[in-house]
Formats: sequence, structure tokens, C-alpha cells
Amino acid sequence: MQNIKLHDDSRHRFVLLNESEPGEEDGIRSNQYLIMHDDAGVLLDPGGFGVMPKVLAEMLHYLSPSQIQGIFLSHQDPDIVGGLTTWLELTSCPVYVSRIWMRFLPHYGFTDMSHFIGVPDQGMSWEPTSDFKLHIIPAHFLHSEGQINVYDPVSRILFSGDIGAAMMPMEKDDPYVDDFAAHLPYIEGFHRRYMCSNRAIRCWLETIANLDIDIIAPQHGPVYRGAAVTEFLAWLKDLQCGVDIMQSGGRFPQQFL
Repeated sequence: MQNIKLHDDSRHRFVLLNESEPGEEDGIRSNQYLIMHDDAGVLLDPGGFGVMPKVLAEMLHYLSPSQIQGIFLSHQDPDIVGGLTTWLELTSCPVYVSRIWMRFLPHYGFTDMSHFIGVPDQGMSWEPTSDFKLHIIPAHFLHSEGQINVYDPVSRILFSGDIGAAMMPMEKDDPYVDDFAAHLPYIEGFHRRYMCSNRAIRCWLETIANLDIDIIAPQHGPVYRGAAVTEFLAWLKDLQCGVDIMQSGGRFPQQFL
């Protein structure tokens, strides 16, 4: 699945550039996104080394690497950061990541950390251009200790990192979640195992409560739209996960151990 415009108007686009194939990302499909405003672009979780050529090819339909104003990494995992050394050969733009991962990134082979900017724990706003602002939302412990989300107020799309991520079977390649009940089996086990606790979830829900969200775009699996957005958030509010399960003596789903 490639190049789906989640939002497209005369000046602003939010594009799912590529969904990697399972063989490219160690069996887990991942999504790479581009936000464009006029001729300025922002990349969200550009992906591992194996998907970089395909993501670049899709991006070139819209703009050149020199037009990328910033790259955002939702967290520190290799399926997000693995291809970044190659991207930084093409662009000198800043790279934003939670401040707690700044000291770990050199282990990916970065010798020059001057491109990297640590996002403070409380999040921040960032203006790629004078009339284009993104809000960087803290989503700590879901599943990463230092995860960040990106909210685009023009498209009303929340890029949610691993929140909402789905482990989809090979034969299912739907771009959108339109039936949340049918989608639940593909997210429940992952969220129970990889989200830290219900308390962390509720902290995040309070953080995003005042955002006007039409679409939730996760790093893995299809995109939530319409009623699926509110149904997913309502389900998440009462989810017992992580240490909640450990403290109650429960067991994690076996497929995610």
C-alpha cells in the first residue's frame, strides 16, 4: 500500500507515503508519513534502512529532499530510526525526538548530533513556516518511555506512533479502520502487552482531550477515521495493560511475549 492522501487541499497535504511489506521490517508493517504545506515538507517516522529507497521514491512525487524542513521520530526503535543516516545525506533539516533518546542515537552510527533536537517532556509547538504550525504531544510510556505524537491542526490528523498500532495478517491490507469492532482483534493483544498502564493511557487521553481529531494515524496498521476514532479512544480509556495485568496476576497474550 503506497501513497494515500489522508488530507489534500490547495495548500496542505497529509500523505501516507508507504506501508512497508512484512519482509522489509522484520515481519511488521510500518507506515511512513509526509506532511506538506505549500512547498515545505515534514517527514514522520521515515522508517528502517530497508524501506528508505521506496519512501524516497514516493516522496519525490511531491517534493525534493531539500524541501524537507524537519523529521520527527516518535521514539527510538530501529523501524523508525534505521534509515536516518541515509536521509541525513540528502537533507540538512533538524530531527526531533524525545530528549531522553538523544544519548542513545549515536549507537545507530550518527557521528554528528548537531541535526538532532531533543523535545522536552511537556511537548512543544514548531513552525516549519510562518503559517504552518505542528503540535508535538507527549505520549510517554505508550509504549516507549519517551514517545512523542505530532498533531496537525490543518488536517486535524494526530500521528500517534505506536498508540493504535495493529498487527495485521498478510491477507488484510485495508488503509482505513471503518469497523472498529472487527479491527479490535488486531490491536488488543499488542496494546495489553506494549502499553505501560491504564494510568499512562489516561494521562495521554487528558493531553489530547481538547484536540479536534478527525483521523488517528499510527505507525503500524490502518488509519482510524470517522466513528472509529472515538470508539478507539473510548476502548483505550478502560484498557487494563502492562503493569495492571502484572499486578492482578494476569497473563500477557502469548503472541507478544
